[in-house]
Amino acid sequence: MEVVAERGYEATTLGDIADRAGSARGLVSYYFPGKRQLVQSAVHRLMHRTLEEALEREPRSEDGRERLARAIDAILGLARDRPVLMRQHMAGILLGEGFVQCPEQRRLAELLRDTCARYGSRDVDADYPMLRALLMGAVYAALVPGVPMSVPVLRAELFKRYRLEWEMGVPPDSGTEPGGTCDTDLSRFFATGSSPGCPEGQSK
Repeated sequence: MEVVAERGYEATTLGDIADRAGSARGLVSYYFPGKRQLVQSAVHRLMHRTLEEALEREPRSEDGRERLARAIDAILGLARDRPVLMRQHMAGILLGEGFVQCPEQRRLAELLRDTCARYGSRDVDADYPMLRALLMGAVYAALVPGVPMSVPVLRAELFKRYRLEWEMGVPPDSGTEPGGTCDTDLSRFFATGSSPGCPEGQSK
């Protein structure tokens, strides 16, 4: 993720990614047939780990409306803080193959479906795709080169649709990161066996 953010997607090779990760190029190629699949899977992991961290941050909440607010803020926060990665992710989705069906994407879907259910959805199979579409649309609008919409404006529209109070989640003027942490180091999301909310060096 770091090397793509630094150099851009087109300028980054699988070899660059393998070198940064300290892995052999052949090992990376064994698990991922191409750069697009690797990057999209990694972005999905970044998204679901950021989302899970936001949902489970202290103070913990079982309130469905608060959890939905946190989910919205977490995804919009990625568009604001990781524009290069998220712009490439959105562009990749529009290609012929669309979503990369991988465990990371399925975990993201599970968390968003659970968020819909806890919010009170009576038809998660219909409401989850709509939430996903609205979040994708908001991310796209925030990232359009030259005419981006502001994240607070997009947040306000989503909160209005779902009847959420502005103070829920992580308001833009709160000084807190949407994921509940000011740590910009992404390595915690990719460490083997680690999980959001677990102390460093411990697994879930």
